Amino acid sequence: MSEQQRVRLSPEDRRAQLIAVGVNFLADHALDELTMDELARRAGVSRPLVFHYFETRQGMHRAVVTTARDSLLVASVPRQDLAPRERIRDTLLRIAVFVQEHRGTFYSLVRGTASGDPEVRRIVDESRDLNAERLYDSFIELGLADTTLLRVALRSWVAFAEETLISLAIERETNADGIVRFLEASLHGMVNSIRDQRL
Repeated sequence: MSEQQRVRLSPEDRRAQLIAVGVNFLADHALDELTMDELARRAGVSRPLVFHYFETRQGMHRAVVTTARDSLLVASVPRQDLAPRERIRDTLLRIAVFVQEHRGTFYSLVRGTASGDPEVRRIVDESRDLNAERLYDSFIELGLADTTLLRVALRSWVAFAEETLISLAIERETNADGIVRFLEASLHGMVNSIRDQRL
């Protein structure tokens, strides 16, 4: 990329371009393998320019993970025009398809919790909290009581679902419908098992 082409981008567009390159890197590599030098090389820019936008490697990782997280959350926004059970099934299907189409990104996002950076872990945890909250809203609409146990169970199930998606969608390439049937059964089974329990 020439200097003339580089200066055509606004600072916001340049930063977005660098982040996009970083997210694309996750398709085939772990987050920890993404260095400032590697991002600069892949983007065709100088190393100082990458430092200008992110200051540190940790800052770059946080920006890339945030964008990867947001892309999953946007792709799986629940459809409020559907009844609760159909809404859950539809959301799970879109998540499964997203994982199949963005395997490396999802894998790096989930494994981001192993990062030594607490901020990266917080970014990933926010995604889990929001996904659990989306499920919670559907189950409350279905008539379940608002209990601490329900919230804890749904948050735990989200982590279970992530590992299931890695094992079935990424490692075994199971079809999305089969994955969703299994996730649905485990989710409703878990919720039914705690229906009459209180903490």
